[in-house]
Amino acid sequence: MELETNLDSHGHQPSTGKRMIKMILFVLALIVVLALIFIGGLMKMLGGTPKGAPPETVTTTAASYQEWQPTLNAVGTLRAIRGADLAFEVAGVVTQVGAKSGTTVKQGQPLVILNDSVEVAQLAQLQAAAALSKVNHQRAKEQLDIHAISQGDFDAADADYKAKVAAVSQQSSVVAKKRLTAPFAGSVGIINTSPGAYINSGVSVVTLQQMDPIYVDFYLPQRELAQLKAGQKVGLSLDAFGGQAFTGKVTAVNPKVDASTRNVQIEATLPNPKRQLVPGMFANVALEVGSKQKYLTLPQTAITYNPYGATVFIAKKDHFKGMDGKDTEGLVAQQVFVTTGPTRGDQVAITKGIDEGQEVITSGGLKLKNGTPLAVNNKGVVPANDSNPAPQEQ
Repeated sequence: MELETNLDSHGHQPSTGKRMIKMILFVLALIVVLALIFIGGLMKMLGGTPKGAPPETVTTTAASYQEWQPTLNAVGTLRAIRGADLAFEVAGVVTQVGAKSGTTVKQGQPLVILNDSVEVAQLAQLQAAAALSKVNHQRAKEQLDIHAISQGDFDAADADYKAKVAAVSQQSSVVAKKRLTAPFAGSVGIINTSPGAYINSGVSVVTLQQMDPIYVDFYLPQRELAQLKAGQKVGLSLDAFGGQAFTGKVTAVNPKVDASTRNVQIEATLPNPKRQLVPGMFANVALEVGSKQKYLTLPQTAITYNPYGATVFIAKKDHFKGMDGKDTEGLVAQQVFVTTGPTRGDQVAITKGIDEGQEVITSGGLKLKNGTPLAVNNKGVVPANDSNPAPQEQ
């Protein structure tokens, strides 16, 4: 039987290692060729817009400077300048309700009265005894002046009169506890009792709130403490009154920082003549600090945020090949990197990357590449560009 063998040029059989090396080199060469083909195609895609492409319709705006007031933002809670949940010190049966729910009452006006017939009768009895004691006291004084009685008899009459007056005062306090009166002028809440109902002592009967002006309490981190002082302007916005702004001033800064949160409490006072603001509501608070600053601003829709940085497209004049194949002069897109700063509403501040007056594309930039021809149309719907936007009514 005859065996087949592969011999090299010297008549020797090549080793297995050499064959493996040749195979590896072939595979590597193939990978390099495929990589070059892929990179070439990718560079062609990213190199710019194909010649003769139609222009992309976009909206633009000129980058301009605006003055912004630095603010510190927080969430606050509204609190009445005076507020109390009123309750009786004694128990009893309601005989009269002197106010209606939701109305405004004056200071001292009776709100709810309990049955006080027994206490009033006792008061009348004590007042009669005090009146008699007063007469005896006056008679004793006259007799003492003419030395008809001793000093001791007068002292006894004087002490009896004072005791009777004190008893009347004590009983008057007992009668007063049967009457729930307004300790200050304000708005009455919902009264959920009626004549004939029995009320226990200490049970809240009605709430009374004085709401003009009104407080807002909010907290800020301790690092902002150096910027806080009384008299600073405060702006409020509430979801219950969309688009309506309320303003006030800081009236107090808590001299103690909360040890658990490291925040400091601030109290601001706002006028509330229409009583729109109600205690317990939450509000978005903007506290103005420092002086106004100028920023170069753009609409937030103009910014594209990427892992490698923020970019915008600007519209600049350049030559490009039109759809007819001829060299044309017009606007083309150019992508530039920018550094963004603080935001206000629909706007964002640009601290680096563009200059004032440059035309920046605000919409229609998703399909743009460097050199894409542009057709600007700012007559239709343009992106919002308001530093203090207000929600539209539904």
